[in-house]
Amino acid sequence: MKAVVFTLGCKVNEVESASIMSALEQLGWEVSAKLCHADIYVLNTCAVTREAEKKSRQLIARAKKFNPSARIYVCGCASQKNAEQFSSRGVTFVCGARDKARVIAAITGSEGECANNALPYPKQVRTRAFIKIEDGCNNFCSYCVIPYLRGRVTSRSIDDIVGEISKTDAQEVVLTGINISAYGSDIGTNFTALVSALKDCAKRIRLGSLECNVIDDDFLSACKNLKDFAPQFHLSLQSGSDAVLKAMNRRYTRAQYLEKCALIYKYFPQAAITTDIIVGFCGETDGDFADSLSIIKQARLARVHAFAFSPREGTAAWSMKDIPAPVKDKRLHELIAAAKQEENAFISARIGEVREVIFEDFEDGYTGGYTPEYIKVYVEGEHSGRANVRLIAPLRDGALGSIV
Repeated sequence: MKAVVFTLGCKVNEVESASIMSALEQLGWEVSAKLCHADIYVLNTCAVTREAEKKSRQLIARAKKFNPSARIYVCGCASQKNAEQFSSRGVTFVCGARDKARVIAAITGSEGECANNALPYPKQVRTRAFIKIEDGCNNFCSYCVIPYLRGRVTSRSIDDIVGEISKTDAQEVVLTGINISAYGSDIGTNFTALVSALKDCAKRIRLGSLECNVIDDDFLSACKNLKDFAPQFHLSLQSGSDAVLKAMNRRYTRAQYLEKCALIYKYFPQAAITTDIIVGFCGETDGDFADSLSIIKQARLARVHAFAFSPREGTAAWSMKDIPAPVKDKRLHELIAAAKQEENAFISARIGEVREVIFEDFEDGYTGGYTPEYIKVYVEGEHSGRANVRLIAPLRDGALGSIV
């Protein structure tokens, strides 16, 4: 019997899907993460944008093309937001974002006997292991629907997290969650304490998306004390304009964001600071957009994930006046070009230097892997494990390398 567990959305969704895959394998199922012919499909959905929610609905038709008689189980944020949009399409079972263990209970016919913590550790499907340390978010940014779907912060214990990391054979682990900066706020601890607890871990430690409030001397010192820390800080920005940040309910200013960047560079001069920027938020003026453009260079951002604002029903921004789509599109293309220029400069500045690369994939004659700063490096031939690699020249989305 074969099952497909297909995922849309964030790394947290991927981790949760990997746990569902692990549970199914323990039950004797052959499991794939790619859409193909199967007896059952578990579709893990996303609702972060309207387009993501639309793609989530379309997954049902895509699965039925492979096997019209297959049983289909739907979970995730899109089904949490509106279960009817899936249950009306003839699926077998629908649940939300925080009770995904019910999928396994529904498959095995033990619905009502399975709690969310019954899901096993995720199935490892790559060199990097993503470790979910918490769920939920208390920030309620005005554009974001996720806190309403995922709920408040719920953290795992430090011992449980350390235990999972010790059991994975991945060479790199990534601490991830909906808002990892808020880790521990519900159980009397904090993210710095978790990082400190990993000081003896021999695996490379990488962090998921961070908020400004977590960046301070104690936290950065804890990172510095790790045996093998990847100095890539995905420090969430969303806008370079104070007026837009206030409208977004982001709770920091442009100046404060730049101060946090400067503090990171103090501890890690070669750090890569990456971020997200939303273009065209309600009321964004030309001047506001110019502030977002200029902060890319001022903060020396190594990479920017840029996207146009998409209003979500149920958020505070839903009632705000949206700006025209053509304006958003023009600004988005301009910001992506500026970000790419800074990304190229970041990579070019490191040509000739040696970095330890953990290899992940082989394609078209090159093995690809990542440096601690998350530069994608391509080395000719097929390789595995890790190696010291000299960066030779920019290539594709990263750099060509040669093993030292």
